[in-house]
Amino acid sequence: MAERPKGWREIPIGGKILEAGNSVKYKTGDWRTFRPIHDPEKCINCMICWMMCPDSCILVGGSECPAKGKKGVSDNPKLGNFGGFDLEHCKGCGICAESCPVKAISMKEEKEIKE
Repeated sequence: MAERPKGWREIPIGGKILEAGNSVKYKTGDWRTFRPIHDPEKCINCMICWMMCPDSCILVGGSECPAKGKKGVSDNPKLGNFGGFDLEHCKGCGICAESCPVKAISMKEEKEIKE
């Protein structure tokens, strides 16, 4: 039987943690109950959602912003474009929807979504 790895309480002060766990290695979005839904017609490409997401689940680099040319829409190439959501790691917290100034992101219950 393999030896159980030591937990953080068992590692001595000054001890080394060889590999820190993180959500990139593990798919942490399976227990999500709400999913973010993006409305490209409302989006002004401000990328505030990207800045606010605690799990870095807002993808950057989508095709040209569909709202480009509308008043108030950012066309700064350094910001990139909204490219969707990383649903394998999104936990459905809703911070992206709350922080969106034009309400281009809404939250929908997973059980209501048919893929």
